[in-house]
Amino acid sequence: MFKNMATLDIGVLALYFLVIFGVAIYFFIQRIRNRKGPNTNSYFLGGRDLSWWVIGASLFASNIGSEHLIGLAGAGAAGDFAAGQFEILASIILLILGWFFVPFYMRSGVYTMPEFLQKRYSTWARDYLSWLSIVAYVLTKIAVTIAAGAIVFKTLLGVSFWSGALLIVIITGAYTILGGLKVVVYTDFVQMIILLLGSIALTWFSLEALGGWGELKSLTKPNDLSLWRNAGDPDFPWTGILLGAPILGVWYWCTDQFIVQRVLAGKNEKQARLGTIFGGFLKLLPLFLFVLPGVIALALAQGPDALIEFPVEADGSVDHDAALPLLTLAVLPVGFKGLVVAGLLAALMSSLSSVFNSCSTIFTLDIYRKYVPSASEKKLVYVGQIATVILVILGIAWIPLMSFIEGGLFQKLQSIQAYISPPIAAVFLFGILSRRVTDKAAKIALITGALLGAIRLGLEIGQEHLQGVLLDFAKINFLHFAFMLFVICSVILFIFSKPKDAKPLTEISVITWQKNVLKSTSSTKEVVLSVALCLSVLILWIVFK
Repeated sequence: MFKNMATLDIGVLALYFLVIFGVAIYFFIQRIRNRKGPNTNSYFLGGRDLSWWVIGASLFASNIGSEHLIGLAGAGAAGDFAAGQFEILASIILLILGWFFVPFYMRSGVYTMPEFLQKRYSTWARDYLSWLSIVAYVLTKIAVTIAAGAIVFKTLLGVSFWSGALLIVIITGAYTILGGLKVVVYTDFVQMIILLLGSIALTWFSLEALGGWGELKSLTKPNDLSLWRNAGDPDFPWTGILLGAPILGVWYWCTDQFIVQRVLAGKNEKQARLGTIFGGFLKLLPLFLFVLPGVIALALAQGPDALIEFPVEADGSVDHDAALPLLTLAVLPVGFKGLVVAGLLAALMSSLSSVFNSCSTIFTLDIYRKYVPSASEKKLVYVGQIATVILVILGIAWIPLMSFIEGGLFQKLQSIQAYISPPIAAVFLFGILSRRVTDKAAKIALITGALLGAIRLGLEIGQEHLQGVLLDFAKINFLHFAFMLFVICSVILFIFSKPKDAKPLTEISVITWQKNVLKSTSSTKEVVLSVALCLSVLILWIVFK
């Protein structure tokens, strides 16, 4: 155990766990001292009193998981620097969340995104999104995050896979169950700091080991440091980045409970919006702290005196996802290895605690309360805690089943999120923009979008057996497909929306567009910061063109 760690590194790691447990215990005690007892507002939304800095930090930390770090570094090492576009675009999408969606979410008073759909459309829409979210969380986010954490333990600490998985789940699940959202977001803030410190250290020492920026440019091809690819690129065409990626971004950042729960817990619209702007600035960092180290690893692996060597799989392919662990072991001095491992675990635990909390919130408030409307506040909190325990068990149970799925099907299963997100984005976006969009039209759009996405997934999995039009359809870049699906679902929304079926204005006036919606809450400070963020994105696009 801890075969690659010196005593100082282990000490740094132990200090990390002590800090996290200290924060969790503090807020747990605060909740216990609350004479009103547990209630859904305090447990699931932290009392709706979060400030901008903790909202922004939690948005960033909950989004960045261990598999995220490893995957981005792997993309950089594989020559896919353009993968950083998704991080940069997230900054713009967070502005859309803050400026467009937040006013309607906050004024509606909802706890969950399915609840918002019920207010705007119907109970059917709420049930659809509730079950879809829970199934997707269990099959993808929870299981993948647990597995990624176990791999970190095994690779860098020498702990067995299952011991690592169980350890990380028990630790994260414990403070999530006991403390609710407030513990989650404040531990997110601490974990964000540790994650950034570890990532900065890795980038700094990696670049120093290589010999500086000039050496990096001389050892790599121009495309290895370019954010833009031609329209025919199979993975990251510029047309897909500009048209399809924002659609996926709106779904993930603006309509997914996993993310939006943080802004719902804000003190007011201003604090929620400032939190999204702060989160937007933070999302510019992964390009330098996660993707760039992968490119540096690619440079360090070249030549007879290569500092690192990528492992080769049985099929002859190079495992570029090993870039971050290899850099950690090769270039970091004693003490900093512990910091980077703490950063990896911080990324893992923040993502895992967030998905535990969000998923239990949906199950308790959107599903359980529907069937037991008389349940007390105390009972609902208890159900939320039990739901988290069940989610932990389901996530662990799903991990061994991954190995029985052949042909990379598990990875394909994750991509179904990209294929079902366009209809959800369309239903939220046009449901707010237009008062004429009806429940019937939303139902048709969601079902049609889900069916088309499932068909596309099936064809993509079995494309080696296809030919002609079906093969062409299966090979459409997923970003292009996402844009096409969004357009189709948007058209459906308006074709099938009849004036006689529209909800009365009195029922939806607070959650649909009005010209003065931002008049009472926006400030010059928010506008200036938002413009500065947009300019920062533009500069990055130009520099890494």
